[in-house]
Amino acid sequence: MLRLFVLLSVVLSLTAFAAAADPKHPDIVFFIADDMSVKDSSAYGNTQIPAPNMAALAKDGLTFDAAYATSPTCAPSRAALLTGCYNLRNGAMWNQQRPKADLKKWPAYFQGLGYEVVAFGKVAHYAQVQTYGFDQAAFFNYHQDVCIEKAVEWLATRKSDKPLCLLVGTNFPHVPWPKQANLSPAEAPLPAKIADTPETREARTHYTAAVSRADSDLGLVRAAAKKYLPAETVFVFSADQGAQWPFAKWNLYEAGLQVPLIIDWPGNTKPASRTSAMISWIDLLPTLLDIAGGDSTTAAADIDGQSFAKVLAGQADQFRDRVFASHSGDGNINYYPSRSVRLGHWKYIRNLDASLEFHTHIDRRPQDTNYWPSWAEHAKNDPSIATLVNMYLHRPAEELYNLSADPDEWKNLAADPAHAADLTRLRTALDEWMTASHDTGIAADEAAQPKGAASKGAD
Repeated sequence: MLRLFVLLSVVLSLTAFAAAADPKHPDIVFFIADDMSVKDSSAYGNTQIPAPNMAALAKDGLTFDAAYATSPTCAPSRAALLTGCYNLRNGAMWNQQRPKADLKKWPAYFQGLGYEVVAFGKVAHYAQVQTYGFDQAAFFNYHQDVCIEKAVEWLATRKSDKPLCLLVGTNFPHVPWPKQANLSPAEAPLPAKIADTPETREARTHYTAAVSRADSDLGLVRAAAKKYLPAETVFVFSADQGAQWPFAKWNLYEAGLQVPLIIDWPGNTKPASRTSAMISWIDLLPTLLDIAGGDSTTAAADIDGQSFAKVLAGQADQFRDRVFASHSGDGNINYYPSRSVRLGHWKYIRNLDASLEFHTHIDRRPQDTNYWPSWAEHAKNDPSIATLVNMYLHRPAEELYNLSADPDEWKNLAADPAHAADLTRLRTALDEWMTASHDTGIAADEAAQPKGAASKGAD
C-alpha cells in the first residue's frame, strides 16, 4: 500500500512537473497597416511624420531593416502572408485575387495548436478574409475605421481560455487619405523620386495624416493587448507594401517591396534593437508558429517560408541571402508583369514585356490622390520632372541596382560592362527561382488573370 502511494506520488509529481515545463502558448497580436512605405515612420528615421506608437513599439522590440513583401499589391501580398507561399504557388498573383481554396491557411495552422484565431478589418483583401477559416472574421465596409474600435471591444469582452492569435488590419494609410492634414505643405517630407510640385506637397500632407491615423490605430490595439492579454503576448507590426506613390506600390523597387516590421516578443527580443537580417513576408507564418510551439519542419513541407525565430531571440543576426517578388497587375488599370530578386546588396528586376507602358491607379485614377496631373503639366518645362515621368511610364527589360551605393535605385547598371558578372549572377538567381516555381513568365501571368471584373474593385 505504501509502495502504491509512493508510486502514485511520483506519477503525480512528474505530471505536475511536465505541466509546469510546458509553457502556455503565447498570445499573438499582429497589426497590419495598409500601403505604408518603410521610410515613413520615426522608427525608420523619419522624424517629420508623427508616429509615436510605432516608435514606442520599436523601443520595446526588434526592428527589421530588410523585411520584404512578395508583391507590391494588396491581395497578393496578404495572400502570401496568410499562406506562407509565393504567389504563383498560392494562386493569388493579381490584385483582388484570392489564394487557392484547397491550400492550408494561417488559421488552420494555429487552430491545430489549440489557438483561437480571429481577424478584424483588412487582414486579407477586404471581404476575402471571410474565406480563410478564421474562428471569427469581422470585416467592415471599405475604408471604415470601425474595425479598430470593434477589435478593442472584442478583446475587452473575450471569455475564451484558449491562447489567442489576433490579426487586426487598419485601412490606413491607404487612399482616400484624410481631408484634414497634419503638416503644412512646406513641412511635408518628400521621399526620393517625387516631383516637388505644390500639388505633390499638398498630397503628402494628407498622406502623412493617414500614416498618423495608422499609428493611432496601432496604439489603440497595443494598449488593449497590454490591458486584456498576458504580459508575454507577442506583438507584431508590419505593412503589406509601399504607399501609393509612382515608384512604390505596384513597383518592384525597394519603395514598393520593403516593409516596416517590428516585433516585441517579451523575454526574447532585445528592447530597442535592430537587425539587418533579410526576411520575406512568407516567413512570418512559420516564425510565429515556431513561437507558438508548432513544428516548423512539418509546416515547411506545405509552405515556402522559413522560421526566423532565432533572429528574434538574438541567436542569429543573418537569415536569408536573397528575397524574390513578382507583380502581375490589377486588371486593365495596371498590367505590367515583372519579377525581381534582391541578392545581398544587389537588386535585379526583369520586366517581362518592356514594350508596354507602365500605368497604375496613380495616373489612371488621379482623383484618388490629386497630384499626378501636376507632374504631367510640369514635365513640359521641367527636365527633372520630365525624367521622372519618363522613368515611370517606360521601363527597360532589365534593371540592376547596387543598393549600397544607390538605395533609391536611380542608376540602372544592367547595361554597364563593368557589372556584367553581377548581372549574370542575379539573372541566374531569378531564373533558378522561376524554374523551381514553374513560373513561365508572361504565360503564367496571363493564365492566372481573373476573368471579368478584376479592375473594378477597390485596390
